[in-house]
Amino acid sequence: MKIGIITVSDRSFKKQREDLSGPLIKKMVSNLGEVVDYRIVPDDRLIISRTIRELIDEIKVDLVLTTGGTGLSSRDVTPEATEDVIEKTLPGFGEIIRVKGFEKTPHALLSRAIAGVRKKSLVI
Repeated sequence: MKIGIITVSDRSFKKQREDLSGPLIKKMVSNLGEVVDYRIVPDDRLIISRTIRELIDEIKVDLVLTTGGTGLSSRDVTPEATEDVIEKTLPGFGEIIRVKGFEKTPHALLSRAIAGVRKKSLVI
């Protein structure tokens, strides 16, 4: 399985803060397949959606994992960017992400994480 990882963070994109979540996710999914692409992008809806499309349509990844940008601030647009490119939603993934996150912090309930399918690729 080919995997692409996208970290969404203005500060990490500008190199003002180290991205810790992307490398952690890469390590966590290494047993599922090969991470063929890992990118840090700013909190920009068009850039996020374009990156997801590129990973699936051009690089042909089977799985896209996004991290960041699911909160409540005006710059948190990862769910909207994901909705722009997926063909079908898979609500169960967002639900389980919130449940598992809630086991660590009640703030996880504020996550707007979503998942869906584009072509035959899964986007989470």
